[in-house]
Amino acid sequence: MEARAQARYVRVTPMKARRVINLIRGMQAVDAQAVLRFAPQAASEPVGKVLASAIANAANNHGMDTRELVVTEAFVDEGPTMKRIRPRAQGRAYRIGKRSSHITVIVGDGVKAVKPLPTKKAAAKAVAPEAQAPAKKAAAKAVAPEAQAPAKKAAPAKKAAPAKKSAPAKKAAPAKKATPAKKAAPAKKAAPAKKAAPAKSTTAKKTAAKKSAAPKKGG
Repeated sequence: MEARAQARYVRVTPMKARRVINLIRGMQAVDAQAVLRFAPQAASEPVGKVLASAIANAANNHGMDTRELVVTEAFVDEGPTMKRIRPRAQGRAYRIGKRSSHITVIVGDGVKAVKPLPTKKAAAKAVAPEAQAPAKKAAAKAVAPEAQAPAKKAAPAKKAAPAKKSAPAKKAAPAKKATPAKKAAPAKKAAPAKKAAPAKSTTAKKTAAKKSAAPKKGG
């Protein structure tokens, strides 16, 4: 069997409390109390109180022997954090978080708990539903027909909504007119051919030949 105890909103940071919890997890309850009594950490005091409460619950509520108890589970959950402000130089304010913890300790003696015997009411509920079915049917038949409410008429089927008319098809956009082709540029006129230079007259050649053939005077 197991017994548990929990302390909530303890003004100890979860990190510091877990250091102490790790010392006693899995130890005998009596030895764990001795360890916490001489531990130098400040968190050992609230953890020791939770352990003592769990041992008392096991002895008084479940009748377990305290000499056989073992710390089966021990854990710390983070509680709410109080926000505070500390004034600093040049008008500044620094945030301070005052944390809290939820400490839980579970002790057990290693004996499995015996389930209590079922009572008469529980035994009646455990009867198979097949055995209860004929009794329910007989009780339903014994009811007067006047007391039975008439069956509701079936609701008329809803009319099918008329189909929506199809939207008229859009007219095709008119085709764009073809742009007229550009006119070809007129061909340039051919430049007139140059006239041939007039041939020199042959008479001038003949006179020049005669002058060269004439004999010189005084020769």
